[in-house]
Amino acid sequence: MKINTSLSRRLIAILVVAMSVQAPLAQAEIVSTDEMAVQNTVEQDRAKIQNFIERANVKERLLAMGVSGVLAEDRVASLSEQEVHALAQKIDSLPAGGNLSNTDLIIILLVVILVAVII
Repeated sequence: MKINTSLSRRLIAILVVAMSVQAPLAQAEIVSTDEMAVQNTVEQDRAKIQNFIERANVKERLLAMGVSGVLAEDRVASLSEQEVHALAQKIDSLPAGGNLSNTDLIIILLVVILVAVII
């Protein structure tokens, strides 16, 4: 009987501790459609820039300028929403088919580098 009482007390103590260390409850709040649209757009723009940086010819240009791919990705991750949007628009305005001139690549890379240095 003493063993059962001791075991019961231990189980009760464990349950009390487990219940008191309960995970925080989920919270819900109303989010406007505009806020969600802006957030989604920023994520899409950031993904577009990351895909652009991952292209082989862009990586070559970055390395030629002394910027590693990892450093460029870190800098893109630190861009503000406005900077991400402006850079994504610049990428969208480039000629289709991968026929980027050296000037286009240099301008894009300089914008990324300058924005990252300013931040």
